[in-house]
Amino acid sequence: MRPQIVLFGDSITQQSFGSGGWGAALTDTYARKADIVLRGYGGYTSRLALFLLQYLFPLGSKTPPAATTVFFGANDAALAGRTSERQHVPVEEYKDNLRRIVHHLKECSSTMLVVLITPPPVDEEGRMQYAKSVYGEKAMEQPERTNEMSGVYASQCVELARELGLPSINLWAKMQETEGWQKKFLSDGLHLTAEGNAVVYREVERVLNETWLPASELPYDFPHHSQIDWKNPQKSFQQQQCSSISSSSISI
Repeated sequence: MRPQIVLFGDSITQQSFGSGGWGAALTDTYARKADIVLRGYGGYTSRLALFLLQYLFPLGSKTPPAATTVFFGANDAALAGRTSERQHVPVEEYKDNLRRIVHHLKECSSTMLVVLITPPPVDEEGRMQYAKSVYGEKAMEQPERTNEMSGVYASQCVELARELGLPSINLWAKMQETEGWQKKFLSDGLHLTAEGNAVVYREVERVLNETWLPASELPYDFPHHSQIDWKNPQKSFQQQQCSSISSSSISI
């Protein structure tokens, strides 16, 4: 059975299987080697994510994911007193929610690779322009998110990963290393362009390569066509089955 890599997060994860999306790119990289499973929920926060854990990652599962990316914070960082106040989660609670998510995942499987991803930076001007294009005169007069506050949440995410000994991706900082990141990486001041998706893909792939899940070292689930005995194909698949059983015995 191919290992599963679950992408768990909000709309930035939900949209990752779209054209040019980072999840779609991972699926291509791991084709025939691992299943990339999309579990993204637009508008969700780390607080709401806690209610999903028992359904998405049931304890006692015989086939837990090999790895999970946890990508929340963009909505948690919405400012209290602004138009997206309902999504606001205090930063202390955000960090605790991430801790609870990690603990649940590790309870599912102590060997599961958990990767924490920070919220991206925010282009406040871009958010205002987007709101005006959608709502016209009824648009918000102040941005509902700020880059400074998103940075606070990002720092807590990175700090928690350090405390728990987990890999993390500081997307907030990484994107701002590029001049003109506001329009290059963000389509509406928050969500990702194709170039922004490419940044996430490269960072996730880097982390997976640095751990024990590089695509280049994972076997195909079934033989490559060049390795099949076309005169006796059954033999090739019997050998594959024996190889899989042997590998499973070794891993156990």
